[in-house]
Amino acid sequence: MLLSTRQRQELVDYLLDFQKQQNNPADSPYAIPETYRAQTAIDEPFTEIQMGDLYFCQEQRLVCISEQVIKLTAKEFDILALLITHPKRVFTYELIMELVWNEDYSLYSRKAVNNHVSNLRRKLRTTPDSPDYIKSVIGVGYKFEVT
Repeated sequence: MLLSTRQRQELVDYLLDFQKQQNNPADSPYAIPETYRAQTAIDEPFTEIQMGDLYFCQEQRLVCISEQVIKLTAKEFDILALLITHPKRVFTYELIMELVWNEDYSLYSRKAVNNHVSNLRRKLRTTPDSPDYIKSVIGVGYKFEVT
């Protein structure tokens, strides 16, 4: 679900190559139509978002503030990607856990999401007067909003 266009294309290419190596590719559990290749074309434009000094590119997994690259962990980036691509939408702790970790949220506590969001906020705040892009909705979760 959170695969970039390039990652989806690599997966499709891998599965198509694997399918061709099988004796009976049509019966392969990995059988996928050749036409799917066109749907995952690498030529699709990047998902780029510019909000003030903040620049986000999903396919390059790049975040910059005032042209300064912000280094994020994989989970931090995935949380930011979820929030920034759905601005003002409130995501519950459980939904963030389900969409980013792809696991049952009952195995983790809200603290895991809180810790990642806290680290993400700290990294995005490059100066004391930098905006707080990620807003808390107390007792519910988080949303991305520029004020």
